[in-house]
Amino acid sequence: MSSVESLQEQLSQSDPSPSPNSCSSFELIDMDAGSLYEPVSPHWFYCKIIDSKETWIPFNSEDSQQLEEAYSSGKDCNGRVVPTDGGRYDVHLGERMRYAVYWDELASEVRRCTWFYKGDKDNKYVPYSESFSQVLEETYMLAVTLDEWKKKLESPNREIIILHNPKLMVHYQPVAGSDEWGSTPTEQGRPRTVKRGVENISVDIHCGEPLQIDHLVFVVHGIGPACDLRFRSIVQCVNDFRSVSLNLLQTHFKKAQENQQIGRVEFLPVNWHSPLHSTGVDVDLQRITLPSINRLRHFTNDTILDVFFYNSPTYCQTIVDTVASEMNRIYKLFLQRNPYFKGGVSIAGHSLGSLILFDILTNQKDSLGDTDSKKDSPDIVMDHGDTLTLEEDLKKLQLSEFFSIFEKEKVDKEALALCTDRDLQEMGIPLGPRKKILNYFRTRKNSMGINRLTLQSASGANMSNLSKESEFCSGTAGNDQHLDVGIGQVSVKYPRLIYKPEIFFAFGSPIGMFLTVRGLKRIDPNYKFPTCKGFFNIYHPFDPVAYRIEPMVVPGVEFEPMLIPHHKGRKRMHLELREGLTRMSMDLKNNLLGSLRMAWKSFTRTPYPALQASETAEETEAEPESGSEKPSDVSTEESPAAGKEDAPPINVGMLNGGQRIDYVLQEKPIESFNEYLFALQSHLCYWESEDTVLLVLKEIYQTQGIFLDQPLQ
Repeated sequence: MSSVESLQEQLSQSDPSPSPNSCSSFELIDMDAGSLYEPVSPHWFYCKIIDSKETWIPFNSEDSQQLEEAYSSGKDCNGRVVPTDGGRYDVHLGERMRYAVYWDELASEVRRCTWFYKGDKDNKYVPYSESFSQVLEETYMLAVTLDEWKKKLESPNREIIILHNPKLMVHYQPVAGSDEWGSTPTEQGRPRTVKRGVENISVDIHCGEPLQIDHLVFVVHGIGPACDLRFRSIVQCVNDFRSVSLNLLQTHFKKAQENQQIGRVEFLPVNWHSPLHSTGVDVDLQRITLPSINRLRHFTNDTILDVFFYNSPTYCQTIVDTVASEMNRIYKLFLQRNPYFKGGVSIAGHSLGSLILFDILTNQKDSLGDTDSKKDSPDIVMDHGDTLTLEEDLKKLQLSEFFSIFEKEKVDKEALALCTDRDLQEMGIPLGPRKKILNYFRTRKNSMGINRLTLQSASGANMSNLSKESEFCSGTAGNDQHLDVGIGQVSVKYPRLIYKPEIFFAFGSPIGMFLTVRGLKRIDPNYKFPTCKGFFNIYHPFDPVAYRIEPMVVPGVEFEPMLIPHHKGRKRMHLELREGLTRMSMDLKNNLLGSLRMAWKSFTRTPYPALQASETAEETEAEPESGSEKPSDVSTEESPAAGKEDAPPINVGMLNGGQRIDYVLQEKPIESFNEYLFALQSHLCYWESEDTVLLVLKEIYQTQGIFLDQPLQ
């Protein structure tokens, strides 16, 4: 190595008859050089642009070790690719660049780091370049070996680094204008601290992620490019969600991890906002946007208008195609990179993303081999089980002679269902056959809307479309019967997913509101997604965008949603205090009413001595009466609570396999002071909510027969 050669060169050029001081130095070299100098341990970092600033972030210990082994293997690094971060990123070792695997992201620089200096504006350490770090290391080795310190080095940026001793090394920046006449830079300005080795700087280095992946979850974002109050992207928010899940696995599934029953759950983001706004619609909007309040209008165009885009047939098609194709693409790529993966797949959506997934799931088919189906028009309801041709229908009506006319006009069954009496008259169909044909198609359309659910339930077939088989609105026709009017979705072609999701998680979801606005009154209890078994509607109690689902399944019954336990167990302290105070006030009220009643009776009692004997008899009769009245009051006041405890389980239908659907988080103590103040934050709180993540993990691992170490109360 160059450092060893330079050391030998310095030793060979030394005076052969050294002074006693230099002799002692040489004795020190011969005897203790190996124990004094130890090579530095490198650690690998990558650079991220955060808030327009470069931030160097360390790889976890496993990834850094893997990169160092690949670097030290002696093989050519060019073309060498090392997967990192659980396989979500690839490091191209020769290029020293880090690339995202599943989503689009700017490539980031990778560096093998040994020497660091403290930054200007914060206390974070910045690594020197690999080449200059090697120069620093060689200089440090010579200083330690020769015991000669106060070494000066000049960096490529003409900055001065001075090694005073192993514990004091400083870095001076050049002062502007100091060397304009060719003078050498000097130690001016405030010095920066220089550190050798990652163990001497304050930085968090994680251990890494389990290699085994038990389950895959796709996460779809809501409106706008930002997903939280810090204006972070869906990738960053899902990173937080994943980090919380890894921590909870260590604390709540410790036994299963020790027994090597579980690994981890992988969460991958799905971005549809960027493809939507790359269609040129932003340019069209900018032409018609007013110049005033520019930032607010830009926020509206970039964020809030996503809701209106989803209700537009053109852009709704773009959105559902993007979401489904992205999930299918990522799933295929994931299987390629994880060929031994045998786990299931679930999907999760936040805000509008949950509605997009809901609409996609309602339009899936039970068989993954089926071709894509198109959303039926509200005015045309064709039975998928009807295999009769137009010729057979006309033969059934004894009108076969008119088939040639329809064939000549290129009218099929769908077109005939759209024809009016005047259209048939223009084709030369007589009045009698016209009435027969119109009545036949009208009756068939209505009967399919009314009776399809009954027929399919009787045959045991699964319901394949929410709008056709489980939703009924109180529209009336001439026969005053319920008609199937669809669920108000725009007429688009919903793509097929190449897998069957096991569970659908909705965070802060407006699904219930959109279904109601589309004209639905209720969801049939027998309805379930064609390809997905589970559905959890998770929301914060102050979330202004969230709506419930269960009241649409059971509209005539009022009941509370399921309270999600705190991840540390039990309820939050302020909720328990609130319930305790409520019970205490009810007890005080009941006792006070009983005392007042007894006092009133004593005041109204007749005080004559002649009636004392009869009075005692009356008291004995009155006390049982008062005693019987008091429990009745208590039972009246406490009947709701008692009813809740003793009531049979509520049937909320099959949308979640017979289990409850609505799950509400517990608000934090500070949030309970002002609901309005924390409303927006409540809609964006799910990414870092341990309670939300724990519920997701619990339900996912329950499908594999793995449960929490201690059930939460």
